Amino acid sequence: MTTPPLRVTVWGEDRHERVDPQVAELYPDGMHATIADAIREHHGDAVEVRTATLDQDDDHGLSDEVLAGTDVLTWWGHMAHEDVRDEVVDRVHEQVLAGMGLVVLHSGHWSTIFRRLMGTTCRLRWRNEQDRELVWTVDPTHPITRGVPQPIEIAAQEMYGEFFDIPVPDELVFVSSFSGGEVFRSGCTFRRGHGRIFYFSPGDQDYPVYHHPDVRRVVANGVAWARSDRVQRAVPWIDRRDVGQFEAPT
Repeated sequence: MTTPPLRVTVWGEDRHERVDPQVAELYPDGMHATIADAIREHHGDAVEVRTATLDQDDDHGLSDEVLAGTDVLTWWGHMAHEDVRDEVVDRVHEQVLAGMGLVVLHSGHWSTIFRRLMGTTCRLRWRNEQDRELVWTVDPTHPITRGVPQPIEIAAQEMYGEFFDIPVPDELVFVSSFSGGEVFRSGCTFRRGHGRIFYFSPGDQDYPVYHHPDVRRVVANGVAWARSDRVQRAVPWIDRRDVGQFEAPT
């Protein structure tokens, strides 16, 4: 039996690219397009990748129909977390609990959807001074580390440092160190409901991090890992007006 293609939606805020010439030069088609290309590059015909952006439409490109046809959603946001409509966050939250995978990238740690799923502030220390980042694999048996060197060296990147206010990860995959001496839990997995979540921190908009071949491999590996092994995912009975309702209507 042929395995159906992995259906991936790459969501990007796409604001920096349109207002900051430096970011536009690094990512002329948008960061979301570069991330989507990385996934296609490593998975070829085994994936179907679409992109969606914050200003695409009233649903930010994440309608019920799009999410129902998405096995794994990747999320990058930074300057406009509060512009994501609550109804869309509710929709994504429901689908993750039902089994849709979620890969949260860099400053997506501060997104409404990630904070809701974590149940914590998700605050961290940061400094944007072109620090060298070394991404160390701490679980070399994990599928997300497949083909990844030890360590990944990123010549210039925004520093993220501890304390990172997240729940204890189900699996700690990567830890980063920086030229200033800071460390950070840069690759973590979580399970919420039936959904798998992977958080990976490298990827500030001011640097060409998503062109880095090893970062691209990690993102692609993370997407493959986040795919649910559930045969079917459906939440048709959930009434968003009453999220406390736990019984399907008869």
